[in-house]
Amino acid sequence: MGLKPTKDTMLAQQYDPRDNKLHLNTIPIPSPRPHELLVKIACASLCHSDVMLFEPNDQGLILGDQKPVTIGHEATGYVVEPGSGETAQKFKQGDPVGFICAVECCFECKPCREVHNAWCVTGKTQMQGFSRDGYFQEYVVVDAREAMVLPESLDPKSAAPLFCAGVTAFHGVEDCGLKPGQWMAIVGCGGLGHLGIQYAKAMGLKVIGLDIADQALEEARNCGADHVFNSKTDADWQKKVVEITGGGVDAAVNFTASKKSYDDCPAIIRPGQGILMVVGIPQQPLQFTAFDLALNRFKVMGSNNGTCNNMRPAIEFSAKHNIKPHLTTYKLEEVPKMIELMTSHKAQGRMGVVFE
Repeated sequence: MGLKPTKDTMLAQQYDPRDNKLHLNTIPIPSPRPHELLVKIACASLCHSDVMLFEPNDQGLILGDQKPVTIGHEATGYVVEPGSGETAQKFKQGDPVGFICAVECCFECKPCREVHNAWCVTGKTQMQGFSRDGYFQEYVVVDAREAMVLPESLDPKSAAPLFCAGVTAFHGVEDCGLKPGQWMAIVGCGGLGHLGIQYAKAMGLKVIGLDIADQALEEARNCGADHVFNSKTDADWQKKVVEITGGGVDAAVNFTASKKSYDDCPAIIRPGQGILMVVGIPQQPLQFTAFDLALNRFKVMGSNNGTCNNMRPAIEFSAKHNIKPHLTTYKLEEVPKMIELMTSHKAQGRMGVVFE
């Protein structure tokens, strides 16, 4: 396998905010700074956050300045060249690696270590795929501090979704703190949710999958969900969930960008004991009644794709428990088709580009 580039340029799928469209551009291949790794991408997969670039944005998504940027923040690949710095030199050419997308942050402050790199005290954080070039291109530079060598059982050509969807879904489930045998609703059984179901079952939980797309519910069954409901076509789904669980789920983890799905969640959560875990980001602000929160009808928590410090536990758990993304592959030129399938809710699992 040839890793080193044979020319100075490459193709990249770039979002241009000036016309709100995607363009297949030719751009220079970057060189790593001392703290960085030059990586040849094996697989880059599409996340709903990538699609938010094209949508009205009131939710704090970092969009950068008015110039084209390569989209994609979820990938795996092989080290081509480590930088000269101490951390980068711990990697060697050919290492299969995964990584997360925050750059220019300190990685040392409390937010970087325990919350999210977006809140780094330096205020300088950039996100690859949004304000810096991301991963739908053949070569990228990534910060060595947020990269890890893949466990032997993970294939770089199929493990890419684990480094956003996987880490996000793992912590969305684990952070609820439920015990084996308790009930969890996975709201949205697509790219994140189908992984969330696998993590929840591996942790010994009983799982109800909720979605408005039948193909996503089929995937939920394949991933081990104990019950599934179409919340659009089944008028009694909330009543059925409460009956099955004997009073409501102990946690509802919402992976969707649907405000309505959040509005529907309180009715299925066990009163006074349950958790609403916020993961998906709708365009509209969420609304909860002060009465429900003051009387602790349910707790509202949040979870995300994490930091370099909680990336490794999610990936190692995935390898140990054989968590597998459902990945459909396309060519780099077909990324617009992938976006169309995602926005029309016709995708099943995750979609990605494999680079040879």
